[in-house]
Amino acid sequence: MKTIIQNVSRRRFLKGAGGFVVAAQFLSAKALADYATGASAMPHGVVTDPHVFVSIDRKGLVTIIAARAEMGTGAARTTLPLIVADELEADWSRVKVQQSPGNEEKYGNQDTDGSRSVRHFIQPMRHIGASVRQMLEIAAAKRWGVDVGEVEAKNHEIVNKKTGQKIGYGVVAADAMALPAPAPDQVKLKTPDQFRYIGKGTIKPVDQHDIIMGKAVYGIDAKLPGMKFAVVARPPVFGGKLVSYDAAATMKVPGVEKVVVIEGTPAPAKFQPLGGVAVIAKNTWAAMQGRDALKITWDDGPHATYDSASFKAQMEETARKPGVVVRNDGDADKALASAAKVVTGEYYLPHLSHAPMEPVNATARFVNGKLEVWAPVQSPGGTRDELAKKFGLKAEDVTVNTTLLGGGFGRKSKCDYVIEAALCAKAAGAPVKVIWTREDDIQHDYFHTVSVERVDAGLDQSGKVVAWRHRSVAPTILAIFAPDPKHEMALELGMGLVDNPFDIPNLRCENGEAEAHTRVGWFRSVSNIPHAFAVQTMAAELAAAAGRDPKDMLLDLIGPPRIVDPRKSPGVKDFWNYGDPFEVYPIDTARLRGVVELVAEKSDWGKPLPPRHGLGIAVHRSFLTYVATVVEAAVDEKGKLTVPRVWTAVDAGFVANPERIRSQMEGAAVFGYALARYGEISFKNGRAQQGNFDSYKVTRINESPAQTQVHIVPHGIDVPSSGIGEPGVPPFAPALCNAIFAATGKRIRSLPIGDQLST
Repeated sequence: MKTIIQNVSRRRFLKGAGGFVVAAQFLSAKALADYATGASAMPHGVVTDPHVFVSIDRKGLVTIIAARAEMGTGAARTTLPLIVADELEADWSRVKVQQSPGNEEKYGNQDTDGSRSVRHFIQPMRHIGASVRQMLEIAAAKRWGVDVGEVEAKNHEIVNKKTGQKIGYGVVAADAMALPAPAPDQVKLKTPDQFRYIGKGTIKPVDQHDIIMGKAVYGIDAKLPGMKFAVVARPPVFGGKLVSYDAAATMKVPGVEKVVVIEGTPAPAKFQPLGGVAVIAKNTWAAMQGRDALKITWDDGPHATYDSASFKAQMEETARKPGVVVRNDGDADKALASAAKVVTGEYYLPHLSHAPMEPVNATARFVNGKLEVWAPVQSPGGTRDELAKKFGLKAEDVTVNTTLLGGGFGRKSKCDYVIEAALCAKAAGAPVKVIWTREDDIQHDYFHTVSVERVDAGLDQSGKVVAWRHRSVAPTILAIFAPDPKHEMALELGMGLVDNPFDIPNLRCENGEAEAHTRVGWFRSVSNIPHAFAVQTMAAELAAAAGRDPKDMLLDLIGPPRIVDPRKSPGVKDFWNYGDPFEVYPIDTARLRGVVELVAEKSDWGKPLPPRHGLGIAVHRSFLTYVATVVEAAVDEKGKLTVPRVWTAVDAGFVANPERIRSQMEGAAVFGYALARYGEISFKNGRAQQGNFDSYKVTRINESPAQTQVHIVPHGIDVPSSGIGEPGVPPFAPALCNAIFAATGKRIRSLPIGDQLST
């Protein structure tokens, strides 16, 4: 029987019937098992032709193509190439990594998001490397006139196993690469005991030296002969329009050459520019000064009265009333009515800005009717498609050169800023680099959604949780794609709401209406952030109400080892399992319990602590990975918060590059601390109130957790790899706030923490 597995990239989730696109077809249980182990089946949109990704010159230098964007995780330009090199039996010192342009017809899916790079490409990259290895062996065997079974690739050479004769890769490279790739079922992958690089964590990031020495090229570093610079005055309120402008003073600014109107697109505008007025000049400073001199009249449009405080109150009222039922096990309302004790928590999380260290920017030029851009984009293939459509060009007449990204977190998967650069270049008749200032980047972002989460939980006389009702109210990402959606979509509901793994007989999830008053986009970990904060904070609140240890209560809530299948729960429709087959990536509470128990052990949970110190614990499954975090918080008498230590346990299936996993979990602690401690974009009169790092703070070095220990659950290749870039973030904030409660007795339900500890 044919099983259809749905896999939706963020850029494409509106395509196809019902908003989904078929991504992979598995014909049998064996094929599903093959997908898990990497024996044969491949996700749709993956190219495994070795001729596309690997080339070898006469000197034996192996060039491996990185088709996905590199934004600091090391996945695209280090981990995936080392997987190829390992199966290829290449000497890593003789390997070069080359970044591909945007071209999904050639390279396959290039959307660098959703923590999918290694998860989806470890097996394709293994096949590519193994294919080239076998092609080299065939070429060498032909040259020697022996059976291919008598030769073996070993550390950049082909060895005749009978005679000991050796020949370098470069000698037979041309003959090998002229061969067709072996059929998929003929590819012989290494066994784990043969791995040289995979799973070892010994390979340093490819770009590490250049980054340290200041030689790495980011988008903002792109330079072209005759290049102009542009900044754009955008509507201060989302949905606003340009009424009129006077550029007389602007044109008097030395260096300013041209003023161009950029047309906005009515909502839903997807990734199109907000519109406004661009000032093109000989240098960035002149462009900025010219923009400051513009006299502009704006029509603020339908969101002119957007105010964070009043919208929060509105969402809270919505969360206190029944919403659309999205999961319904048992009878939560009845169980709450008869519970011995009911604990209620309302949790608020504001809008957040991505705030990458490198503000968005792009450089573009038109030559002979063809468009070429240089930009830090997470979706080079998608950017190419959007540019071709915008300018009426053939895809082959658009080149997108992907630079290193100085951070992305989801912001740079939208290409509005690249379109701005292309529009300016066309108007100027010269190459143009569009620069967003820090204020532009923060105030005109695709913000992480604002959210109110209300949880009512009931305990019986013995302190056992018998009822759970979770109401989530948040504007949806769907608002940038479709008109007037007011409910979270399946993708968002499946991120910590309807996939709640707790062993509670009466469990109900509801979703209330919320209108989007600004651009809402995916942000590192997406809706897992508010959902996990509510669920894991409530778990600790229930422990306090029952007089129990939070870790013990959490394990009781998770319950015995089993598979939780939300698809069987009434009310759940189109369950989102991060685009991958549930049969391969089920919700496994044994693994969830495992990381809780591991992190508790490593943190010496229950040990005595100094006064005003406390430990908090939280766990969450996201992007198919299980992460538990313990935070030690210290709060002095004046309310000053510090984090002496963090422990994180991560179960991500088979680990291709453990050092990169440790790095991502350490980074998640720093990132998560910033969101919990400071993160807030508030609005008044439709305008974002924060504009730079003085008002939208990020974690400084002296504030970062002093020690972060990462413990990886080991698995063999038979357990499929899962996501890493995002799963470390969701449990951090609840673990931190639970630790604050343990240290001070003060419960934090509204983020950011801000000055709540000093009042």
